[in-house]
Amino acid sequence: MMTYSGPARLILAGGTSVSGMASLKTNSHGDLNGWGGTFRPDEITADLRDAEDGLQMELPYDRIGSVAVTRSRKLLATQVLMSLAGSGPAPF
Repeated sequence: MMTYSGPARLILAGGTSVSGMASLKTNSHGDLNGWGGTFRPDEITADLRDAEDGLQMELPYDRIGSVAVTRSRKLLATQVLMSLAGSGPAPF
């Protein structure tokens, strides 16, 4: 299993990018095409609240992977934690 925890940007379907912190891992079977995790955006916008499919996760060094939001939940009054499911090769 490979993991990544650190800064990331979620690129919305319209091209807008949202900075935040990601915690990602490959699935426990070692298949690098099965990965997911969580993303905590630095700020919450209306576009981000509606985001579900057609998204990309960009990690440092221009590593990009396709993701979909599977769940969102409030952490605090001003923070949201988004659960992600990745498709294709893991970008880490």
